Amino acid sequence: MAKPKASILVVDDEPAMRLLLTSILKDAGYEVTAAATGEEALQLVAQRHFRLVVTDLKMPGASGMDVLARIKRDDPDTPVILLTAFGSVDGAVEAMRQGAAHYLLKPLANPDELRVAVARVLEERRLADEAATLRQASEAAFPFGQIVAEDPTMRMVLDLARSVASTDATVLITGETGTGKELIARAICHWSPRVDQAFVAVNCAALAETVLDSELFGHEKGAFTGAVAQRRGRFELAHGGTLFLDEVGEMSPALQAKLLRVLQDGTLDRVGGAKMVTVDVRVIAATNRDLQRMVAERSFREDLYYRLSVFPITLPPLRERRADILPLANHLLAQASRRLGRRIAGFSDEATGRLRDYAWPGNVRELQNVIERAAILCRGDRIAATHLNLSPFPPSTPLSQPKPLRDIERGAILAALAAHDGNRREAAAQLEIGLRTLYARLKEYGISGEAEAEE
Repeated sequence: MAKPKASILVVDDEPAMRLLLTSILKDAGYEVTAAATGEEALQLVAQRHFRLVVTDLKMPGASGMDVLARIKRDDPDTPVILLTAFGSVDGAVEAMRQGAAHYLLKPLANPDELRVAVARVLEERRLADEAATLRQASEAAFPFGQIVAEDPTMRMVLDLARSVASTDATVLITGETGTGKELIARAICHWSPRVDQAFVAVNCAALAETVLDSELFGHEKGAFTGAVAQRRGRFELAHGGTLFLDEVGEMSPALQAKLLRVLQDGTLDRVGGAKMVTVDVRVIAATNRDLQRMVAERSFREDLYYRLSVFPITLPPLRERRADILPLANHLLAQASRRLGRRIAGFSDEATGRLRDYAWPGNVRELQNVIERAAILCRGDRIAATHLNLSPFPPSTPLSQPKPLRDIERGAILAALAAHDGNRREAAAQLEIGLRTLYARLKEYGISGEAEAEE
C-alpha cells in the first residue's frame, strides 16, 4: 500500500505566490491545501489536521502570527514555517520565539529552498512522533511498582538500580537468560531524570552485523543497496533518553569499536556518512555471556568492557531467589487470569510444592510460560500439579549419586526447549551452543516429539 502523502496548508494573500508555493509542494509529492487569508486558514485548521502549515507573515486581517498562535494553542505539535519579506526579519525571529519551526525570506531564491525546509521540518516532526511512540511503549511495557522482590538478593539488586538511576553512569546488567535484565533496565530509566525521554531497546543478537550497524548508527542515502533515504539510527532516536543494548556480547569487533567511540565522546558516524553526529544518550547494556572471559579470549574489547561496566549489576537466577518463586507465580497467574477472562484463585498444595522445589533453568521466563499454559488448561478455581508442564531437569539439591554427563546434557536441552516453547534457536542461545550443534544433540538423544515447534 502506498505511503500517504503529508498534508500541508499554504497560506498567502498574494495569488501568484500562493500558486507558486502550491505548485512546488505538489510537485514534491505533498497533498496541499491553499488559503487566501489568515481567517480562511484558521477555519481550515479548526476543521482538519495538517502535518505542516506554511504561512505568510504579513497579511491583512489575521496575520501569520495569529495563525501561529492559534495552532500552538490548539495543536501544538503541528509545525509552522513563516514566509516574510527581507524587511520583516525581526518579526520572523519573534515568530521563532513563539514556536515557529522555521522561516524563509520572500521572494524564494529557488524552489529547492522551500522543498529542503519542508522536508527537514517534517523529518523532525516524524522523529519526535517516533520518540514519543517509543516512550509510550516503554511506559506501557514497564509494570511500575510491580517488580516482585521479596527475596533479599533481589531487593539488593533493586537497591543498586535505584542508586545508579539518578546518575548518567553506564550500567552493565549480567545474568542468565530469562532473569529479567530488560525489566531492570526499564526500572533504572523510570527512576532516572530521563524518565520523560525515549527508552529505546535493541537486541544485538537478533540482527546481522550490517543490519545492526544501520539500526544503531543510521545510514545516509545511497550508503548501500536499498538505502533510498537517510535514516537515523537508534542512538539518535534515543537522544536525551536511554538506549538499552541487550546481548551486547554478540556485537562484532567492528561494531564494538563504533560503540566505544560513542561512549567515549558522544559522537557517531552514520553508515556511508562523512560527518560526525553528536548524541546525548544514557547506555544500559545487558548480556548472559561472561564478558571477562571473552576479554581474556580477545573476542571482546577490554576498553569497551570497562566503559560498559562502570556500574555492574548481576541478576540472580530464580533458583537463587526462592522466596520470590511463589509471589512471582501468583503475580503471573493474576495477569494470565485477567487476559483469559478466568477466575483462578491460586494453586493447589501439590502444585505449590512443585513450583517451590523446581530448579527453574529457564528462570522467570520459564515460570511465565508454565503459568500461562497452566491457566489455559485450568477449568476450576485452582491450578493443579497436572497443569504444570515442568521439564525433566536435575533438581536444585545435590543428588547422592551424580548423573551421567549424557543425562545431564539431555535434561539441559529439554529444559531450554521448554523454557522457549520449543524455539530451537533461542534454546541454542541459552545453552551457548550453535544451532547445528543443537540439532546434532537432538538427533543423538532421540529428542523430536518433545519439541516440534520451530522459530
